[in-house]
Amino acid sequence: MEAVVVLFNRDLRVHDHPALAEACASARHVVPLFVLDPAIEARHRRDFLHACLHDLRSSLLALGGNLAVRHGDPVAQAVRLAQETGASAVWASEDVSSLARRRERRLAAECETHRLEFRLFPGVTVVPPGALTPGSSGANHYRVFSPYWRAWSATAHRPVLGAPHRLRLPPGVDPGELPELPREPYGVVRGGESEGRRRLDHWIRHGLASYAEDRDRMAGRTSMLSAYLHFGCVSPSEVVDRAAGRPGGEEYVRQLCWRDFHYQVVNDFPEMGRRDYRDRDVEWRRDEEAEAAWREGMTGVPIVDAGMRQLRAEGWMHNRVRLITGSYLTKRLGIDWRAGLAHFGEWLVDGDMANNSGNWQWVAGTGNDTRPYRTLNPLRQAKKFDPDGEYVRRYVPELASLPDNLVHEPWKVRGGVPGYPASPLGGELTS
Repeated sequence: MEAVVVLFNRDLRVHDHPALAEACASARHVVPLFVLDPAIEARHRRDFLHACLHDLRSSLLALGGNLAVRHGDPVAQAVRLAQETGASAVWASEDVSSLARRRERRLAAECETHRLEFRLFPGVTVVPPGALTPGSSGANHYRVFSPYWRAWSATAHRPVLGAPHRLRLPPGVDPGELPELPREPYGVVRGGESEGRRRLDHWIRHGLASYAEDRDRMAGRTSMLSAYLHFGCVSPSEVVDRAAGRPGGEEYVRQLCWRDFHYQVVNDFPEMGRRDYRDRDVEWRRDEEAEAAWREGMTGVPIVDAGMRQLRAEGWMHNRVRLITGSYLTKRLGIDWRAGLAHFGEWLVDGDMANNSGNWQWVAGTGNDTRPYRTLNPLRQAKKFDPDGEYVRRYVPELASLPDNLVHEPWKVRGGVPGYPASPLGGELTS
């Protein structure tokens, strides 16, 4: 094969990239391409993405190639670049969102029209969506996590691939201009495969062993790999491969299995971000004032407010706090989960459609939770997982001087902290 265009989307790495590895092994020339689509480039994730692209270009240059950067419609740009470089194929990693699948269908049709080979490769998940199905029920996907986890754990995963040794561009390819990097990037993590692999190395050596006992501690450290997994800076298969069998590894790998679980649900139910997965007899109420207080971290419930302020300040939130803030919005305030999904999607650097939608529907009782009426009591959760109030004090400085026995209890500080609101629920949080 003379030349292949490899279209990058959410797989911004050179290690364990099946499409790139196969192209380098079977084609004389490889044209890596990323298309900046202004229609979907969210402001809060832009800084991270741009850093990813700079790092990816550096990695490809080190292999002897480059990253072609274009603007506009990915389908049109991929076909155009294939024609300009004499490529006979366009390859990409398979994804599951409605947007990605529409793009894949359009790209397949355009490649057929222009007599180009189009292939999709794994790489976004550990086990490809649709590969595992519950045989006895006849369903196309698993609706409950535990049996999926058992099937997933018993499945042989594809081997992890190294980075290509060499990559050759066709002559005369215009690489295009990379977007500028901001002086003060948004969020607490910096984009790119190099940084993602550094964090993964550090986590495996220094954090994984204590993960099982520390993972719900809100003020504690976590792997902070979610954004790198979302943008494909690190391969989920490599993360699982390196964590499995180590102390703390099983619990951590289980969380990565949850990621695959949500992807296989969305693969079969692409409306996950718009429609209830399970019908539930609930009438969501409209309360703009309460919703605004929740978004701004001014509900008067310290653990909820701490989480919502962390989200705006850092573009990230501890997973346990995501569940608490989501449960508070949907179960305590009775506000539609789609409002929470939209807000998280606006601010999270790791905002992933499948996981964000799956988790929001889980806490709302419309998703894959087998106990749909479960409510996470924010006071009990705070006292259990932030016992000394370190997390709350970090993000709600108005409460920093309160003693440990008061920092989490909204009704006991009513009117006692200037500038901090009283919770409208008050003592109801003890129930």
